[in-house]
Amino acid sequence: MPRVIAIDLGTKRTGLAVTDPLQMLANPLETIETSTLLEYLKKYFEREEVEAIVLGYPRKLNGEETEMTPKVFAMKEKLEATFPEKKIELIDERFTSKMAMQSMIAMGSKKKDRKEKSGNLDKVSAAIILQSYLDRK
Repeated sequence: MPRVIAIDLGTKRTGLAVTDPLQMLANPLETIETSTLLEYLKKYFEREEVEAIVLGYPRKLNGEETEMTPKVFAMKEKLEATFPEKKIELIDERFTSKMAMQSMIAMGSKKKDRKEKSGNLDKVSAAIILQSYLDRK
C-alpha cells in the first residue's frame, strides 16, 4: 500500500512525517529547509510510493487565517502543479506545535533536544497532523 506524507510548512524549516506502508501510524521523517521542499519530495517519491500529501492548514483559534495561511495555499498550488497524480489535502493544524512539545516532554526529551535547530518539533508536529488525517479516514 502506498504511503501518505505530511508537511508542516514553515517559513524557514518544514517538518515532514510519513505513514507506515499500511497507513496505520504516522512517523516523524525529517526537518528540511523550506526552500528545498519540492526537490526533496521529488527525490523521495522516486524511492517511495506515496499516494497523498497532507498539508497542515494554519488557522487561529477563532478559525481566522494566520499569516502562514496564504503561504500554505501557495504551496498547495505548487504541489498540485508539480505532482498532479497525488491527492493533496489540507488538515487543520491548530494546537499541533503545543501537542508536539507535550509529546516530546512525555517521551523524556531534554530541553536542548526540543529546542534543537534541526527542528525536532517540526517533524513531530507533522506526525501529529498526519495521525489526525489517518484517524479521520
